[in-house]
Amino acid sequence: MVTLIRRRFFGTKISPNSHRHKLQWSVKQVTKSNFSDSLQEFKSHLSASDFVAVSLQNTGSFSAPWNRVSSFDSPETAYLKVRRAAERFQLLQFAICPFTISGYKVTAHPYNFHLFPRDELNTGMPSYSFSCQTSYLTAMARQGFDFNACIYDGISYLSRAQELAAKVRMANPINLNHVVEASSSPPTVADTVFVERVKSRIKHWKKSCTDSTSKKIDDALVKSLQKLVLGGEQYGSRPCMTIDVCSERQVQLVLEGGGTQAVRVVLTSSKEDKSLLERELQNAEEEQNKKMRGFREVIELVSASQKPVVSHNTLNDFSVIHSKFIAPLPLDVNEFLNSLQSIFPHIFDVNHMMKGIGPLENVTSIPAAVSYLKNRFFAPIEMELSHGALLDESKIHGRTVVRICYLFAKLCSVLKITPGSIQSSDGKVLDGYANAFRSCSGNSEESLDGGIRIWTNSPRKVDCKDLVFLWGFRNRLSAGMLKSLLQGSHDVFSEEFDVCLVDKSCAILVFFHPNLSQAFLDVMNSEEISGSLSELVSEGLRAADYDTYKRACSLGLWETDLASSLDKASATPDRLSQSDPETKPAEIYWCNDLIINLDDL
Repeated sequence: MVTLIRRRFFGTKISPNSHRHKLQWSVKQVTKSNFSDSLQEFKSHLSASDFVAVSLQNTGSFSAPWNRVSSFDSPETAYLKVRRAAERFQLLQFAICPFTISGYKVTAHPYNFHLFPRDELNTGMPSYSFSCQTSYLTAMARQGFDFNACIYDGISYLSRAQELAAKVRMANPINLNHVVEASSSPPTVADTVFVERVKSRIKHWKKSCTDSTSKKIDDALVKSLQKLVLGGEQYGSRPCMTIDVCSERQVQLVLEGGGTQAVRVVLTSSKEDKSLLERELQNAEEEQNKKMRGFREVIELVSASQKPVVSHNTLNDFSVIHSKFIAPLPLDVNEFLNSLQSIFPHIFDVNHMMKGIGPLENVTSIPAAVSYLKNRFFAPIEMELSHGALLDESKIHGRTVVRICYLFAKLCSVLKITPGSIQSSDGKVLDGYANAFRSCSGNSEESLDGGIRIWTNSPRKVDCKDLVFLWGFRNRLSAGMLKSLLQGSHDVFSEEFDVCLVDKSCAILVFFHPNLSQAFLDVMNSEEISGSLSELVSEGLRAADYDTYKRACSLGLWETDLASSLDKASATPDRLSQSDPETKPAEIYWCNDLIINLDDL
């Protein structure tokens, strides 16, 4: 039954290399044992494709309901939430699929890489500790995920920042093939003595090596004494010597450059031998770099290709990618976006693309979106996958990345977007879809000229200053009941307002007219409260503005209940607004169905 539904949705066609008729679409599983061969295959598929889809599987996401990126989050608070999740939880599966769209046909090459960080190079990195959520691990176990294979045969990796640090710790030899300008500072007496001593030592060492080449010394004792006195060593089959230095100044005097702890001089027999040595050093460095990068080699290939990357949960996925494979996530969301765009210049979020189809703007499930498009639009898509699998084969993971390819192609067809225009310089039709990070479950439509197009019964633009967080109300109180209690309790509620629950402990109050939120907060902080509002306050009702919520996120007050976090944030001085009084006000979007929607990332 499940197989028939999948075939109906995707219209899958298996490549001719599959022999049996009972085959279904599948994803190639890649571990450490077949990583090298799969990497070469992936390179060829990547170069022949137009897009790359990605899908990630982590050990967890958000530890509390309000920690999840929600519709009331501004770009800053949304980034703080995904940043915390990316740093806490570990990436175990990275599904990636180069694909091409030609008319109604999608040719896809899906891979699912099993990852596990370990210190394979004995450099102390990465020394990870990470959190796990039982619900995530349970779901993976039900799908047949082999945790033993992941731990013992998962592919390790280092980020770019970790690779640089590892090279310093390992002190790998680097070929000096350039000359840096000498220091402009005048030499001291100590400099002169050091240089003359090094010159004399190298001169005698080189002469000794030349003499020993012409005169064969068979006595092992003589060879040992000669090596001890002259400091000679062997670099492979070539003689070499190490010049110990104790300061950056001495390194500069030897190499006319800095940043090295020791200098090794290798004597070659000819220019051809020197060229051969340089190639050997280059090959050794490349091999060492591959070992350090591990799976990150795949990320570097995608980045170098400059191919558009397609994702379903862009903000979450790329915060993880940046954290694990590039560098620690910056504190500021704009720094993160600038860094990300320098690595992946074209990112498409199918969630964001679904905004163009009204009924889909609040849909986050891929199967639900596919089902809706199939039933409402005639846009047939034929999937052709390069990897086939038997029907009875279990433990196949990473299929979500194939669904993303299909959904992207379907959306392009429905929205009348020609995928080829993405590759062209005049493909302005997609400017409204590229690099638009959709952080929550619904959005209003942002037009290409920067304005906001509001659909019928769709989100309304709301300034964050018009939001108030309420907590301390009675247990098991619904949003409708709380709104009824507030109506008529004060004059500020004579105008239009709305209420929705964040979790069991906290609710959001939104005013649709300016200055009413501040008036309500002033009333809550005064002693002149009367009527039913006074009764609510006596029962423990408290209120705070959006800056208090933002402060709770930036201070890392990730309590189980939002009310506890707001309590602590309220007791903390607001240093953020004091240090940056000209911060641009954030805006979100409030929908008639009590959902605030964001479209600012």
